[in-house]
Amino acid sequence: MTSDNRILADFSIPPEFSDHRLDQAAAELMPEHSRSRLQTWIKSGALTVNGKQCRPKDKVMLGDRLHLDAEPESQVSWQAESITLDIVYEDEHLLVINKPAGLVVHPAAGHADGTLVNALLHHAPEVENLPRAGIVHRLDKDTSGIMVVARSLIAHTSLVDQLQSRSMGREYEAVAIGTMTGGATVDAPIGRHPRERKKMAVVPSGKPAVTHYRVLERFSAHTHVRCKLESGRTHQIRVHMAHVRHPLVGDQQYGGRPRLPKGSTESLRATLTGFQRQALHARQLTLDHPVTGESLTWEVALPDDMTRLLAALRQHVLDLKNDVV
Repeated sequence: MTSDNRILADFSIPPEFSDHRLDQAAAELMPEHSRSRLQTWIKSGALTVNGKQCRPKDKVMLGDRLHLDAEPESQVSWQAESITLDIVYEDEHLLVINKPAGLVVHPAAGHADGTLVNALLHHAPEVENLPRAGIVHRLDKDTSGIMVVARSLIAHTSLVDQLQSRSMGREYEAVAIGTMTGGATVDAPIGRHPRERKKMAVVPSGKPAVTHYRVLERFSAHTHVRCKLESGRTHQIRVHMAHVRHPLVGDQQYGGRPRLPKGSTESLRATLTGFQRQALHARQLTLDHPVTGESLTWEVALPDDMTRLLAALRQHVLDLKNDVV
């Protein structure tokens, strides 16, 4: 359900959230809203269970119906900043941007300003009235590429629905360590790492996560792949590729230590050891326009650092063929 001036949502409690606290289950089902905002809605009666007002700590059971009908209000207290955005597409409902590596999406401890949210508030001030300033999915700080932001409530509701139904298409390109024999699907649940809380990991108690990947180009000790997400878990591609023992180049958090092919030139060594972010780029985005229903697809080219990395790996293969090294 959508409305120009209400935040509306309906959910049925699935098996995995049965016997959870209401605020915990709501946070899992509606991750686009903050936990504190959901608790406020529960306490005010805007978020009900089976038509009744409950407390945040009350337990929900399988099949319980959650209904949200809330007034929009200013969701953020962050400051607008004049930060240049690489805009791929925009209209009154959508803003599609090409995020550079190094740009943090949300203000947080250590990143109170200079973020994508600060830039959005300057470019499109109306997003301050939307949950999380219109951001419905994230890219890690050091991941580059395409993102969509909602500029209206109707767009926000539609984009969240498309993400949850997995109808929004997202494809990434990455450079992984090791030579892969072919593409495959990684179907492995992702949750918090049991010991290192800042990391994610494949764990039995995690949320379902599926990543499809196919080989675009093989090198002597690396592989250029394209990944397609069915789900959208934190660090999903990075965790899944490390899980199949092909971590991404430059990904220091998930084991992507530089791997130097035999006969590496000084130039290739410098390129690989100097690549200080995960080699991951959100290449393509497909979604249905929230108002017209038209299927839209955007694609953004690889950034210069990944282009240089691939060129260096290709040159090494040529040098090996020509006995240069």
